[in-house]
Amino acid sequence: MSMYTASIPAFVRTLEALSGVLDKAAAYCAARKIEPEVLAGTRLFPNMFALARQVQLSSDFAKNGASRLAGIDPPKFEDTETTIDALKDRIARTIAYVKSIDPKQIDASAGRDVVFPQGSNKMKTPAENFLFNVCLPNFYFHATTAYAILRQSGVEIGKRDYLGSIPDLSAA
Repeated sequence: MSMYTASIPAFVRTLEALSGVLDKAAAYCAARKIEPEVLAGTRLFPNMFALARQVQLSSDFAKNGASRLAGIDPPKFEDTETTIDALKDRIARTIAYVKSIDPKQIDASAGRDVVFPQGSNKMKTPAENFLFNVCLPNFYFHATTAYAILRQSGVEIGKRDYLGSIPDLSAA
């Protein structure tokens, strides 16, 4: 499997599913007369990031990870989203960006090192290790936590909403 195939389709599918879950969250807020900012600020636990930050971090791991694999500078998205609509816009910008990267640039990362920030340090690791042990796990962690915040808040979503559409899946 190529580095592109292992990364970009996974980012896009999960981000599209996350956008769909946010649609259900918006409908939930509208039906219950809840301000969307309230849900965007909801946390699973007081010392955890709120929904808005979880979505921002999912976006960041997708766009920054794809950029680092492609050997290009990632775009900077300001973390100013406070509503569900603004979070959906960020997801749409992230999807458009990762889709715009040439697959050959990402595939060329195989066998070379990727340098990335971790706190105040710069870390270096082979691209495959970066993708499978840094980027994808963090991306899925924040997407899953966003889903969990919404589910815990009462939004009627299930596993199918989280998984999104699975490509090339048919009855046997």
